[in-house]
Amino acid sequence: MRSLKFQHYIFLLALAIGGILLLPSCQKDDDDAIDPNAIELLSFGPSPALRGGELTFIGRNLDKVSAIILPVNVNVSTFNSKTADRITLTIPEATVDGLVTLITPDGEITSKSRLTISEPITISSISPSEARAGETVTISGTYLNLIKEVIFSNKKSVLSADFISQSQDKIEVNVPLDAQTGPVIISNGEAQPIEVSSATDLIVTLPVISALSPSPVKAGAMLTVTGSDLDLVQEAVFGGNNRVSDFASQSADEIRLMVPATAQDGELKVIVASLQEVSSADPVVLAVPTITDVAPNPAKPGTDITLTGTDLDLVTSIFFGGDVEGSIISQELEKLVATVPLTAVDDLITVNTAANKSVQSGGNLTLILPTISSVGPEQIKSNAVLTITGDNLDLVTDINFAGGTSATPTVISSNEITVVIPPGTQDGSIVLTTTNGSQITSEQSLTILASNVPIITGYPAIAKPGEMITITGEKLNLLTDVIFPENIIATQFGTKTESLLEVVVPEAVKRGIGVITFVTFEGESTTSPPINFQGVDQVQDEALVFFDFNGTGAKDSWWGNVQIVNGDQSLDGSSYGMVNGNYNGWTDLFWRNSSNNFPGSEVGTNVEDFVIKFDINILDPITGGNIKMRLHTADNDFWWAAGPAAPGSDGSALEATNGWVTMTVEISAFKDDYGWGTNSPTDLTEVPNEFGMAFDNGSSYVNFLIDNVRFERKQ
Repeated sequence: MRSLKFQHYIFLLALAIGGILLLPSCQKDDDDAIDPNAIELLSFGPSPALRGGELTFIGRNLDKVSAIILPVNVNVSTFNSKTADRITLTIPEATVDGLVTLITPDGEITSKSRLTISEPITISSISPSEARAGETVTISGTYLNLIKEVIFSNKKSVLSADFISQSQDKIEVNVPLDAQTGPVIISNGEAQPIEVSSATDLIVTLPVISALSPSPVKAGAMLTVTGSDLDLVQEAVFGGNNRVSDFASQSADEIRLMVPATAQDGELKVIVASLQEVSSADPVVLAVPTITDVAPNPAKPGTDITLTGTDLDLVTSIFFGGDVEGSIISQELEKLVATVPLTAVDDLITVNTAANKSVQSGGNLTLILPTISSVGPEQIKSNAVLTITGDNLDLVTDINFAGGTSATPTVISSNEITVVIPPGTQDGSIVLTTTNGSQITSEQSLTILASNVPIITGYPAIAKPGEMITITGEKLNLLTDVIFPENIIATQFGTKTESLLEVVVPEAVKRGIGVITFVTFEGESTTSPPINFQGVDQVQDEALVFFDFNGTGAKDSWWGNVQIVNGDQSLDGSSYGMVNGNYNGWTDLFWRNSSNNFPGSEVGTNVEDFVIKFDINILDPITGGNIKMRLHTADNDFWWAAGPAAPGSDGSALEATNGWVTMTVEISAFKDDYGWGTNSPTDLTEVPNEFGMAFDNGSSYVNFLIDNVRFERKQ
């Protein structure tokens, strides 16, 4: 029972083992016949009971009871609850030991058993009113010999076995280490305990921080905390949630501890066993580096500079103009050496610490720029070599010419660079661009002499190895060599005139974007605009494409693991499909069904007149399993496969293609029985079931691009 009329009263032991003791009263003989309308008192309890506690009566037809007389002559007519079999009431303060009487319409019913009243347990005082964790406090009161447990604030319990002493009017007990300020509760420890709480709080002493020294303090240095009761501290917390529990020394009035490297400015918190926190009035202030000098200044990007100052060993990063981070080579208390980034620009230097603090240099670091001494020859043809001399020219990344052309130096040193004059350059100065984006304009001006190099006006955007392409322009008859990417010299030509050149793309040309170099009789050269060299066939009829991966709707209505991509590996500038993953066993790649946009009616029964083509770029070899194409017609289910596990394969990997190629598959290569059978499609008018591609029959990393899956009529 936890609710009493007065807080300082409690129940004495009022509960029998396992429940309320109800005393028998006025029970009839077993042989008597039971009158269903008779009012009977069978039992009541608890007894002993506590004034202010609840008393329960059990019987029959008790709802007819109008009042109960408690000893001596204490009339109770207001009940907590009343039903036919139970009445509960609160015991008035005037109640004493004696028999109880029920007032009913049929007369009075007096109990055979006596109600006994217990004297209350009280807490009169707790001394001292403030105590440290671990110290002894004395609880004074009455009937304290019945107490089995003392509960301190924060639900910290001390059982009677751990009391220092216990008597009827006094308990001595130690304050738990993790107790908090609050009322003290005493309990008789029963299954339904009687508990009494102290009228006032017991104050549990907390530490006090009076000073922090030194201030500011350096990360990694020793901080001294002075105050009182500091021996209660178990952990200290610096700004940035940097926690320290290993102290160099600790006493009641002083703690010495190391400041963490990543500590930040802010109040210092100390935590005691009860997890309560005490904060310092003054913040911990972290020391910061100072920069007194930077040398050399000006400095050359890419070289080392030295910072001098104080506490430079605290620096964790250094940033230069343009917010570019430099590399710290070495650091000491008063010196730090760092490399100036090539892309840094003129500005202050900023150093940062682990305490999230930043300090800047007193003035800008000026960056050295290249200087030009000479440019020659000043009269020069396109594609000829220009030599530039000067200082710090190894900082140059690009050279811009009049006419909007530019080139990268071919030979670079601190004092000299050389560059090839690009075709289209006009008369004028040159501009050097450095690693940090600075530009230096030459005082000298170039005069561009007329050149007998070809001028390209027409070229194919895509060229397939082995096919003849046409180049149009001017002065094409002056050529001696036509050189493709990877320095592959063309050996097969068609028509060759002043304005037209037909040349066969060598099979060994490197796939991808590249240029053709044209060399003249005089050794001059020029290049074509970029051309996409790919081993692909042009799509002859867009209507016969049934997967194009262009995100255009009908022909992209697929399901599976393929992704639509529009990236720099595009075949023709449009989107393509990408398959990328580690696959083990059957994996759907891309599918449609129900003849959804399938151009089979164009083929019909003329399957021998058509092939299936698709453009593919296999980026990594397929080392296991196979890729399988499926045509599930109305008559049968036909498959074609390629890879180590394909029918007829020797088990070798399906190698990377080194660029886009067109694969051609005869329709007769599609077979029943999952590709292992003997029957092929004879009528593609309708394919009412699945058509598309999957991976199966093994495991492999699969990484390829695919586009333009189509029918094509044989030539």
